[in-house]
Amino acid sequence: MDLTTLRAKYTTRGLDIKDLNPNPFLQFELWFNQAMQAKLTEPNAFSLATVGTDMMPSIRTVLLKIFDEKGFVFFTNYKSKKAKQIEVNPKAAALFPWLDLERQVKIEGNIEKISTTESLKYFLSRPKGSQIGAWVSHQSQVISSRSLLEQKFDEIKRKFVKGEVPFPDFWGGYIIKPTKIEFWQGGQDRLHDRFLYELEENGTWTISRLAP
Repeated sequence: MDLTTLRAKYTTRGLDIKDLNPNPFLQFELWFNQAMQAKLTEPNAFSLATVGTDMMPSIRTVLLKIFDEKGFVFFTNYKSKKAKQIEVNPKAAALFPWLDLERQVKIEGNIEKISTTESLKYFLSRPKGSQIGAWVSHQSQVISSRSLLEQKFDEIKRKFVKGEVPFPDFWGGYIIKPTKIEFWQGGQDRLHDRFLYELEENGTWTISRLAP
């Protein structure tokens, strides 16, 4: 299939350094709020890239659940493929593709588990079905059929029908602590605006304009 004629024009808005907050987390919060106001589908969905010992990058979509000036938090099974890669190479990249706003945010940094207390707090806020789902799925492992998942789900649902679902010790959160955050705004004639925040050793952030 030839896709060479498939193209879009970026005309919504430009981005100048004077428009940026010196704090990249506050700039992200501004753009995130605008993505929600625009009613984008799951604006907290982002692509997470990790690399294991085989040096083959792996990427998947996860959901951002917490962010502040410490970093960006998502939750997963600690026995999943991504978790195994993070264990041997605790670095990650994230991409928020807010295409309807002609925007992207790219994050690179170190990644680590959050505390059990923080993971438990989020687990208890989840709907009961999602809590059960965390117990059911041995994430990334080969299974023979969906019916096995459904059978296991029903078993655990019956087991905890009258009580709280216990917190699984193999499940919890990771935090990406960024060293680089890039804000990308589409521009006319492919002259996109790109600004890169980089964390210095003294804890301050520098901002550079990048060529599109």
